[in-house]
Amino acid sequence: MTQRPAWKAVLAVAATSAVLALSACTPGGDGGDQESKDAKPDDIQTDVAAMGDVTLNVWDQEVRGGQAKQIEALNAAFQEKYPNITIKRTSKSFDDLQKTVRLAITNDDPPDVLQVNNGRADMGQFVSAGLIQSLDGYAEVYGWDERYPESVRSTASYSKDGKTFGEGSLFGMPQVGEMVGLWYNKSKLTDLGIEPPKTLDDFESAMKAAKAAGELPVQLGNAEAWPAIHDYAVAMNQFVPRDDTRALGYGREGASWTSDENVEGADLFKAWVDAGYFTPEFNAVPNDTSWRNFAKGQGVFMIGGTWYQADLEAAMGDNLGFALPPVGPVGEPAVTGGTGLPFAIADASEHADAAAAYVDFLTNADAMKVIQENGGLPVVDGDAATAAGVGKEVVTAWNTVGEEDSLVPYLDWATPDMSDLMGQELQKLSDGSIDTATFLDALETNYSEFTDQNE
Repeated sequence: MTQRPAWKAVLAVAATSAVLALSACTPGGDGGDQESKDAKPDDIQTDVAAMGDVTLNVWDQEVRGGQAKQIEALNAAFQEKYPNITIKRTSKSFDDLQKTVRLAITNDDPPDVLQVNNGRADMGQFVSAGLIQSLDGYAEVYGWDERYPESVRSTASYSKDGKTFGEGSLFGMPQVGEMVGLWYNKSKLTDLGIEPPKTLDDFESAMKAAKAAGELPVQLGNAEAWPAIHDYAVAMNQFVPRDDTRALGYGREGASWTSDENVEGADLFKAWVDAGYFTPEFNAVPNDTSWRNFAKGQGVFMIGGTWYQADLEAAMGDNLGFALPPVGPVGEPAVTGGTGLPFAIADASEHADAAAAYVDFLTNADAMKVIQENGGLPVVDGDAATAAGVGKEVVTAWNTVGEEDSLVPYLDWATPDMSDLMGQELQKLSDGSIDTATFLDALETNYSEFTDQNE
């Protein structure tokens, strides 16, 4: 999975500074704003067997359940096909990867292949500092520009100076799609006489009924400050047109966090908090504790991403359900999501062609089948007909999102430090330290400062 956390602001600032300072020590870097290598199609070697003995250092965060199974299976298959390639894998949790990869990519022995969070604070900074390679040449040679639609490639695309997000050159290839929806306990819904909600009125009625019956309406653990961003996004999407959300998520000039629709979304989230619909004292509950508690039967709903599927299904079996978020007064479906962490190639890699062949192997049509077999959501080519259990609901929902063009970006992609800021301010909003106006003003100030200097 890709969990989408916001680590503490001081760590993010320090780490970003370290990246920019240390990039002077990397090949091709002198402290930032450096263009990465750009392999030319005619110079790219694709005959892996002819590359000689190569060890690829790979850093990933595929450590949970089905995630670990699919990457292990694909790594084994790649090395069986190409015995001259040895994969030296470093696997870390999302949080640990975030905290360590910034320094690893600038040391004397950087990973060749690494998973990088799409957002500006990570991929955007690495692009700006010239620390990861443009994949445009490899995309042409391997047909990645045809394998993945533009909507998928845009989530890992930047201008080569790192300033423009959502277009430009390709800097990563993801394996999985991901979206935030409603996980629900089927037996609890049946006991309450409730169908999976399709509208905001349905959802609010369901939460009210669950609370009246002594059930926890929505499981939430927000000690790390990032999970509630997803719950907030569901509330926001009830009112904010999805094109406006896209403008905000991609950090485009002219968008605003303080529009009337955004105020309505923030007020709705606070109303859910005040009504007691979320886990008591959720800001003190770790995310891992929260989803495990949901798997044990604590909570009717849990708002979260499809990265939870394998673990929840392993614990809940056929009692687990998944539905797209409800549609509110805005009148159009909007589903927060994107892709899992894309696989990128370090600019300093001495084995870029072998690394690209590996990335190609991880993202081809056969890999998509392995991902789905292990409970993941293939970023393309998902087959609902062959999916089992809740996987059929997830794949069907993902296909619906594509058909309806309803995917909107993660809110924390908006600026390099929006994930930290939003996470911290949501904790304050939910514990009553600030009101919705103060919350939105903080986001607007950060956003305006970023877009002004990014012109």
